[in-house]
Amino acid sequence: MNNSIKREDELTCSRKKFIVNAAKTTGAMALLTVPGAAWAGSTGFPQNQYTVQEIIDMILKEVPDAPFRQTVDTIKSGSADQPVTGIVTTMFTTIEVIQQAIKLKANFIIAHEPTYYNHLDDVNWVKDNRIQQQKQELLQKNNITVWRFHDYCHALKPDAISYGVVKKLDWLSEYKTGERMITIPGVTLKELVTHVKSSLGITHVKGMGDLKQHCERIALLPGAWGGQLQVKTAENEKPDVLIVGELQEWETAEYIRDARALGSSISLIILGHSVSEEPGMAWVAEWLQPKVPELSIHHLASGDPFMWI
Repeated sequence: MNNSIKREDELTCSRKKFIVNAAKTTGAMALLTVPGAAWAGSTGFPQNQYTVQEIIDMILKEVPDAPFRQTVDTIKSGSADQPVTGIVTTMFTTIEVIQQAIKLKANFIIAHEPTYYNHLDDVNWVKDNRIQQQKQELLQKNNITVWRFHDYCHALKPDAISYGVVKKLDWLSEYKTGERMITIPGVTLKELVTHVKSSLGITHVKGMGDLKQHCERIALLPGAWGGQLQVKTAENEKPDVLIVGELQEWETAEYIRDARALGSSISLIILGHSVSEEPGMAWVAEWLQPKVPELSIHHLASGDPFMWI
């Protein structure tokens, strides 16, 4: 064969190999730019997407004695089989949170509290509830699955809500898992209120007590633990201050008022339900992210629903 012809054939072959390899590389790079795409070993194929149920199962593996026979932690909208494009954690699945999730292209909302205005999320709690129906339609239209993470959230070790709140308050060095009492360096009630508001990003709180009172022993009960447990904690633990998320004003509030009238120095700080537990759900997002690094996880604060007039 003529040397020049042979040389030309070799160059042609090299060009073909280059084009084929370039096409393979371009295809691979294009795939890597697709959100959620990840390589499985050396197979060259992307891993399967996580479904909602796979994420839930991953979480439940961390919860002692899960799954529970009875729990409010069920899917409130959507499907367990739905592939997850992104995750949002929040306290309440508000309309604003749903709208933000849509913008983030996140189709799985993990909420700590009810979606439909009652503890069991009973859609017949109030018949023909027009607001509830519109919320359901918004979720369905955008293929968003909502799963409540309440009972399991509190059953984690440590309790995710309490841990997140204590972490935000910078009291982790004084915190013992499973205990509601925290002993902090002594401050006045006014200084304590200022610290709590600043740390948790709360504009206003309600309370009872002497702002000059010395405070060290804190009973921290974020959320809604109920009057009986709040009063029991106050009776048994004798805290300087009882900090709660919310309460029945005719239960715990009246107990504190009478206690002070009878000579007790116990004080009360009421943070508000949503803002008192929000740091816990923010921490859930941090805790979950390393378990599913392929997915984008955002915490969206549902915030304080009230205005002060």
